[in-house]
Amino acid sequence: MKFIDTIKNIWKIEELKNRILVTLGLLLVYRFGAQVVLPGVDASELANLGTQTQDGLLGLLNAFTGGAFANASVFALGIMPYISASIVVQLMGIAIPYLQKLQKEGESGRKKINQITRWLTIAITLVQGPGYIYNLFATLPPEAFVIPNQTVFVVSSVIIISTGCIFSMWLGERITDKGIGNGISLLIMVGIIATLPQSFVQNFASRTSGDSGGMIMVLIELVIWFVVILASVLLVMAVRQIPVQYARRTAGGGYEKNVFGSRQYIPLKLNASGVMPIIFAQAIMFVPSAVASLSDSEFSQGVKAAFSDIFGLWYNLVFALLIIIFTYFYTAITVPTNKMADDLKRSGGFIPGIRPGSETSEYLDKIMSQITLPGSIFLALVAIFPAIAVKLLNVQQGWALFFGGTSLLIMVGVAIDTMQQINSYLLNRHYDGLMKTGKNRKAVA
Repeated sequence: MKFIDTIKNIWKIEELKNRILVTLGLLLVYRFGAQVVLPGVDASELANLGTQTQDGLLGLLNAFTGGAFANASVFALGIMPYISASIVVQLMGIAIPYLQKLQKEGESGRKKINQITRWLTIAITLVQGPGYIYNLFATLPPEAFVIPNQTVFVVSSVIIISTGCIFSMWLGERITDKGIGNGISLLIMVGIIATLPQSFVQNFASRTSGDSGGMIMVLIELVIWFVVILASVLLVMAVRQIPVQYARRTAGGGYEKNVFGSRQYIPLKLNASGVMPIIFAQAIMFVPSAVASLSDSEFSQGVKAAFSDIFGLWYNLVFALLIIIFTYFYTAITVPTNKMADDLKRSGGFIPGIRPGSETSEYLDKIMSQITLPGSIFLALVAIFPAIAVKLLNVQQGWALFFGGTSLLIMVGVAIDTMQQINSYLLNRHYDGLMKTGKNRKAVA
């Protein structure tokens, strides 16, 4: 079988094998930490916290942390403070000249931005940590806390939770550097996958007990689920090819075209920003409910109720709009059309019918705008599909989170990115990749 042969080929490449083992080992450490309960909390008294995180925004946050939130774990905040810090830094990069300067300095600037993001992550955990602890006081019975001194418990727990978040961030960076794939994204994906079996079993039990559709509805849901997965894969991988020709100056002063052949293209992705717009938008969606909780007015309570229901109309309307906005924003900062045009000009390349230089840059900008709009709308539709599944198909809320939405798109996007990295290792060693058919070629040492 091709899959077995591919696994054998992966195992033959020492560097790739070591990277995969490092990745699996660090992910195992992260999952183990998600089960370690905070010192001073009785693990047998966490039933109320589990009930609180079954649905709504807290249920989504619990899914992102792989159940660590509901376990009162040392990793209770997961990697989300780091995601929030990354969003803030990237948004500030639009308005703060110092950050704009760092973005143009290449690798050294990127390291400084990463350091700023880390310090901001610590600041966010020091704000969110006490909020999480006081939520424990409000949710769990008094006998759940075995440390009598409340101040000691709060201070120690905030320090532990903040350390757990920083350690999670460190694990993600080590996976990126020493393992395979994007470490931060993999931590989120593994947390989401950890909750998938339980959600499916609960939905299965709900369908097969009583008058809820039985096995027929379960099969229909699985078919729809696979269709949405396929649509998500197409969204992540779809590209538009821009034809490029190359020319070089001849001895007579003219130009010799197509020096590299006629089939040269610039691949512009339909969704160049990947899953980042959804992650960014999802992080922002926690804000309205949190801010509204600070006031007891009727309007604030209405806002809190509207934005706490992740399957409600207003929540999904704002969520979809934010995804479209962030898709344009993230595409603008990750697809440098000016640099692409300059690189083409320096290498003797040009787009047929378009003058090199500024006109090429404007043309690429125009194409990106044209393909980003349908891409962002498609991304938004897939993101809000769980709400459609709940309202139209009466799918159980926990299982509905995997019908598109943030969870499924992160899983698909991260899985494809990781497979592409493994694929490049295989092809570089003259093996067939995970995403290619055909016979193996002899390995090059």
